[in-house]
Amino acid sequence: MIKIWRSIVGKLWITILLLVSFVLFVFTVLMLEFLEDYHREQAEKSLSQTASTIASIVDNYDLEQLTDEIIEEMLTEDTNAFLASNERKVVSSFQTATNEEVIQNSIIKNKAFDKIYESDKPIIDEMILPSQTDEEKMETYVVLSYPLKSDDEVHGAIFIYQNPKALHETSQETTKIVFLSAFIAFVLTTFFAFFLSSRITWPLRKMREHAFELAKGRFDETLPTTQNDEIGQLAVAFNQMGRQLKHHLEVINQEKEQLASVLTSMTDSVITFNRDRTILLSNPPADKLLQKWFIGKKGQNDSPIPKEIFEMLDHVLNFEDKLEEDLEIGGSYYRITISPLKNSELSIRGAIAVIRDMTEQSRLEKLRSDFIANVSHELRTPIAMLQGYSEALLDDVVSNEEERSEMTRIIYDESQRMGRLVNDLLDLARMESGYTNLFKDEVPIVHAIERITQKFTQVAKERKVHLQFKTELSEDVQISMDEDRIEQVLTNLIDNAIRHTSEQGSVTVSLTQELSYAKIQVSDTGEGIPQDDLPYVFERFYKADKARTRSKGGTGLGLAIAKNIVEAHKGNIHVDSIVGEGTTFTFFLPL
Repeated sequence: MIKIWRSIVGKLWITILLLVSFVLFVFTVLMLEFLEDYHREQAEKSLSQTASTIASIVDNYDLEQLTDEIIEEMLTEDTNAFLASNERKVVSSFQTATNEEVIQNSIIKNKAFDKIYESDKPIIDEMILPSQTDEEKMETYVVLSYPLKSDDEVHGAIFIYQNPKALHETSQETTKIVFLSAFIAFVLTTFFAFFLSSRITWPLRKMREHAFELAKGRFDETLPTTQNDEIGQLAVAFNQMGRQLKHHLEVINQEKEQLASVLTSMTDSVITFNRDRTILLSNPPADKLLQKWFIGKKGQNDSPIPKEIFEMLDHVLNFEDKLEEDLEIGGSYYRITISPLKNSELSIRGAIAVIRDMTEQSRLEKLRSDFIANVSHELRTPIAMLQGYSEALLDDVVSNEEERSEMTRIIYDESQRMGRLVNDLLDLARMESGYTNLFKDEVPIVHAIERITQKFTQVAKERKVHLQFKTELSEDVQISMDEDRIEQVLTNLIDNAIRHTSEQGSVTVSLTQELSYAKIQVSDTGEGIPQDDLPYVFERFYKADKARTRSKGGTGLGLAIAKNIVEAHKGNIHVDSIVGEGTTFTFFLPL
């Protein structure tokens, strides 16, 4: 609980009390001063009237005939008087208390009253005289002297002084009344201060609780607006602020979700950097790229960011300029764009980097260039031969019919070669573009593979190569496949195996089951493929032995077509080879 003096109630209460206390203090001091002066004036006025009356009696009547009873009747209980002659001797005394002679002598000897015997005006003075009740105590008296006249000549004076006890008692009673009034005012002020403070602070406490609820995200809470004053208007403003905050937060959340969706769905990597070069935000492609870079560094340092990007980042942060470059990092190619981020004061608070992986695009561009070069190379030779032999026939350079037939046969073979090349290119283009149509059917796999193998029996005998088929599967096993396309794959593999196997060698086609796949292998005991060439055997126009290409009539597209057909059947294909021992092509088809 908040301490009372730290709350608004306590502060208002203390402020009002201090203000009222100050006003009451000033009022009390001034009032007491006024009352004291008023009582003194009244006392002096009363003494002056009494002295005037006594002087009038003394002046108009014979002093010897004046009786003490008349003067004593005129004097009050606390008022004392005595008559003195011009020789400053006491003629009559009207005092019943103690210290009478000492008081009278002190008054007569007071120099302030020396002129009373010569003047016709009274003289008033305050004197410190012995107390009339306590012999050892001194008190303040108001002493009034009034001249006595006879035949217009002053022949004496009357001195009247009053005991200060009455004045003091009056002042004390007045002071008690003033302090009692001040206490009552203090209590009433405290009550009304608390009441007023509570009336003000209760809605403020509600507003404070409402503000905490708003801070917790509870925007549906509203404040009561029963008052029509400024506090009520403040409550209305609070409710409106809550609605506006809810609306703005919903808009911000929507924009945040949209931005997160955009960043997540982007294929480019987006990384946001702070001013101190630390990573503030990254999307999923950027996370994968950072992980790739970190693994590629093999723990050389803690930061996954390559130094080339850090150099670009330093340039952007120092010169506040956008930078775009193409970099090669770890064998991959990237297009990197880094732009500065500015705050509301237009000062740099960080940078954002957009990184696009151009490796595949570069590879495709290289493949395209290689494809054009390879197609041009493959077509150049048959076109040149066609042109040369055709010109020879047109120019009648042949000497006999046998040479003419030979040239015609060569022209026919080269045209057939060009036709095969064009057809293979069209098939490969359709497959790679996703337009391959497979006509699948349930086919007995053992019978189909055996039939395709038997087609090459005569070719193998002509080349003196032993061709055999092995299987462990039952003849009842069927598989869903496009038989013509799989025949195209096996034809290419078996033909390559026979052509690249020397005499007395062997080619084996085997069919087994591995997990849920049918495993087909074509193995030969030929010259084999070098290890450096194995990763590229399924690329277009790739030929491991460039010297035998022309003699064996290959186009370099058969294995690329075979790979696309197998992958279209949801399978995969790979090759294993040892130079001088042989080569094995293996592909899997789902059962």
